[in-house]
Amino acid sequence: MQKDISLPLNVNTFHKRFFVIVVYIIIHTAQKPVMAQSQTFSPSLENTELLKTLLTKAEKTYEDEIASLPSQDKKDLVELYKSRWENVKETFDTKEIYTSSSAQQYIDALLKEIVKANPLLAVNNVQCYFSRSGIPNASYIGEGIILFNMELFSKLNSESQAAFILCHEIAHFYLKHAENSIAAYVTKLNSEDIQSQLRSIKKNEYGKRQELEKLLKGITFDTRRHGRDHESQADSLAVEFMHNAHFDVSESLTTLALLDSVDTDDLDVSATLQKMFNAKEYPFQKRWIAKEEGLLGGHAVLDKDEALSDSLKTHPDCKLRIKTLEPLVDKYSQISSPKNVVDLKKFIELKNIFPYEVVEYAFTSNNYTKSLYYTTRLLQDHASDPYLITNVGRVFNGMYDAQKSHTLGKVIDLPSPFNQPNYNLILQFIQNLYLGDFAAINYYYLKQYESQLNDYVFFKNIYNKSAQLIKQ
Repeated sequence: MQKDISLPLNVNTFHKRFFVIVVYIIIHTAQKPVMAQSQTFSPSLENTELLKTLLTKAEKTYEDEIASLPSQDKKDLVELYKSRWENVKETFDTKEIYTSSSAQQYIDALLKEIVKANPLLAVNNVQCYFSRSGIPNASYIGEGIILFNMELFSKLNSESQAAFILCHEIAHFYLKHAENSIAAYVTKLNSEDIQSQLRSIKKNEYGKRQELEKLLKGITFDTRRHGRDHESQADSLAVEFMHNAHFDVSESLTTLALLDSVDTDDLDVSATLQKMFNAKEYPFQKRWIAKEEGLLGGHAVLDKDEALSDSLKTHPDCKLRIKTLEPLVDKYSQISSPKNVVDLKKFIELKNIFPYEVVEYAFTSNNYTKSLYYTTRLLQDHASDPYLITNVGRVFNGMYDAQKSHTLGKVIDLPSPFNQPNYNLILQFIQNLYLGDFAAINYYYLKQYESQLNDYVFFKNIYNKSAQLIKQ
C-alpha cells in the first residue's frame, strides 16, 4: 500500500498515536466486567430445540467414528470412545452450551477467519461453542467439538489471545491427539508385556490390588507425559495458524502467562463475608466462618509441593510452554499484526456479559455455592449491581428451602483440599449456618437495598420471599 503523504508527517504521527491511545483505552477499560446500571443483566434464553439439533449432529459424528475404528482391539476402543461420547452428551443434556445466536455468530466468525487463512483446515468439520462453565478453560471434547469456557474468555485482553486458544484446540483436533492417545493406551494395555504382568498379578495370593494400581499408575503416567508433549505441539501449530490469519502471534505468550495465573484468586473472602452480612439487626458471628476440626469437621490441607501445585492447575507447565514457544514467536516478531481482527466491540461485549451468565448457569444447574462464590467476586467491582444483589438473595432463599427439606447437600459443594482456599471458606461458611441463619442473614442483607431496588421486579419477588421465610 502506498504511503499517505497528503498530511504533514507530524499530523500523521499525531493521528496514529491518537488512534493507538483510543484503542488502548477501549481495551483496558474493559478488563473488568462492566454492566451499565441502566441495563440490568437479563440471562439469555436457552434454545432447547437448537441443543437437540446439535446433539443429533454430534451423535452422527460419533456413530461414524465408531464404525471406522479398526477391528484390532475394537471392543476396548469402543469402550473408551463411548466414555468420551457420554461426556460430550452431558454438555448438551446439562445445557452447558450457550445458545445465544449473537455469541455463536461471533465465535463462528473467529473460527471462519482462522479456517479461511489455513486451507488445510477447510476439509475438517470442527465446531466451536461457548460453555457456561466457571472453570477458566477451553478444550477439544471429541466429535469435532471445541468448548470455549466463558470464564476463560472473560479474562482475555484481545481477540488475538482468543484466537491462540481457539487455534490451540483446533491443533489438537487436526493432529488427532485425543484419538491417538486412546489408541496408544489400548495398544499398550493389550501388549504382551502388560498382559503378562496382569496374569502374574492375578496369580498372587496377596497384594493384588496394590500391584494392579501400581501397574495402571505407570500406564497413566506415560499417557500424561505424552499428553504434555501434545500441548507443546498444539502451541506451535496454533502460532502457525495465527500467523496465517494475521493475528498478533506475540499474544500466544501473553495468553500462556495469563493461563499460568488464571486460577489465582486474591479475594479476601473472610473480610468480604463480614462486610456483606453484618446487619445491625443481625450482626456477623465469628462462628459462621470457624473451621471445625476433627474426624467429621474441617478439611485436609495438602502439603506444599511445587510440582503437585502446578499439576493441580487448570493449565500446568505454562512457564515451560512459553520457553518452548518463544523461538517460533521470535521468528515472526518483525511482522506487525493487529491484536483484534474480527469484531473488537463484540469481543468486549461478550467478555463483559459472560461472568453474569456463569453466575446464572451455576444457579440454574443447582450449584448454589458456586453461584454465590461467583456473585461475591463480581460484587467487589459492582457493589450496587441489581442482578448480583438479588442473586445473593435468591441463593439464600434456595438454600433455606433445601435445608428445610433436608436436601441441602444436593445444591452445595463440600470443603475439599482440591478447592481454592477462598471457595473452601465460602463452603465452610454455608456448613456453619443454621436454618434460622439462612433466613435472617438473607432478609437483613436484602433489606438495606429495598428502597433502592423496589422497582426491580426480580428483587421485589426475592425480597418478599425472604420476608416470609424469616417469619417461619
